Amino acid sequence: MRDTHREYALNTVLALGLLLVPLWALWADEPFTITMFTRIAILALAGLGLNLVLGLGGMVSFGHAVFFGLGGYCAGILAQHAFNGAPILGLPGTNQMLIIWPVAMLVSGLLAAVIGVLSLRTEGVFFIMITLAFAQMVYYFAISWPAYGGEDGLPIYVRNQFPGLNTMRPLHLFLICWGVLMLALGLFAMVRASRFGAALMAIRQNPDRVAAVGIEPFGIKLAAFILSGMITGLAGALMADLSRFTSPSMMAWTMSGELIIIIILGGTGRLFGPVAGAAILVGFEVTFGGLTEHWKLWLGLVLLGAVLFARGGLIGLIAGRERLG
Repeated sequence: MRDTHREYALNTVLALGLLLVPLWALWADEPFTITMFTRIAILALAGLGLNLVLGLGGMVSFGHAVFFGLGGYCAGILAQHAFNGAPILGLPGTNQMLIIWPVAMLVSGLLAAVIGVLSLRTEGVFFIMITLAFAQMVYYFAISWPAYGGEDGLPIYVRNQFPGLNTMRPLHLFLICWGVLMLALGLFAMVRASRFGAALMAIRQNPDRVAAVGIEPFGIKLAAFILSGMITGLAGALMADLSRFTSPSMMAWTMSGELIIIIILGGTGRLFGPVAGAAILVGFEVTFGGLTEHWKLWLGLVLLGAVLFARGGLIGLIAGRERLG
């Protein structure tokens, strides 16, 4: 019980810290800090999507960047058609985030359903390789798609809009991303505490026993995979707006690796694990990236230490419980 209270306290500190530091940065006239924390919030959201299947369901997807990139392309393509006035599939483009987000989630969810139906019939390394193969197929398709920039990517000339806020202001965009992240964390907590979440975690531990009591593991895993893809696609749409650019690199296997690193560093299956992991990743990039181009070497050493000595990641190390479930 004491460990549970400690984790709740740590989660509160992370949530408030993620909000208060950018507010301080606004007062101190440090726009770069606001942008950095916006990136942390977006990567945490993407990691949260993967954490749903990896942390709760034990499904190691090495192709989750495809949903991240697909969400980015949805934002970029819709914004481009809104900018030049050309219709897409007979419909006008849009620069409204509240329209772009559902489109990105729907498209990502549909692709997740296709990938899930085919890949979830396998396990272990075969599942890892199938998800990677699908991601690479979409990645190379994006490279060879000259209508939307091909390998050069697709710029977003004017950042997409949100009602009542000026998204060109760094703090306003951060507040949008922070709010979306908090809502997604609430959804994750609800899923984890529900019967669906209990079934998903039980499937991770012993799928045969779950099937023996009348629960079909495939349907539970597919639903989780689709929801995971939708959340990650939403994060991709936000990242495209932050950088005002989307490119095939958002779908690269290295991006999938970064999402897995975020979860491992923060704590697999932990509610705020992706937040802590994203903060560590971006912190290392900013701190050591300006000193040496080999900054990932130091990140790798920290990752190695987490795997060997802190199996529950930063959250588990501080909260005192090694793993969830």
